[in-house]
Amino acid sequence: MAAIVLTDATISVNAVDLSTKANKVVINYEFDSVETTTFSATSGGAGHSFTKGLQNISCDIDFLQDFAASAVEATIFPLVGTSTTLVFKPTQAATSVTNPTYTITGTFLAAHTPVNGSVGELSMTSLKFTGGSLAKTTV
Repeated sequence: MAAIVLTDATISVNAVDLSTKANKVVINYEFDSVETTTFSATSGGAGHSFTKGLQNISCDIDFLQDFAASAVEATIFPLVGTSTTLVFKPTQAATSVTNPTYTITGTFLAAHTPVNGSVGELSMTSLKFTGGSLAKTTV
């Protein structure tokens, strides 16, 4: 299996391509585990048993802050307290088995730090989107 180095990933937030402003993305994909253990020996004997619960998605993105029109601040600020859609691909090439598209719909942005930095440092904003539904497309 080939290793991949993210150098030209695509990231869009609310249908705005912010790929040139992002330098880190983490998509966490999991399901809640719901315990189904019963007194019955057929449910697994002495151990706990579980089933899949609700999908639990989160996505962390670090952006280089930019106050220009259609850039980071103009896109992110109005989304605080609302749900939106995120789209990520490992490279800018067409979607395929080796370059899947991950789409998170209905993900919620609770907070945003529009100004963050010290003297002589790059101004960054780190966002955490939570909830929603994740779909992976390969065609």
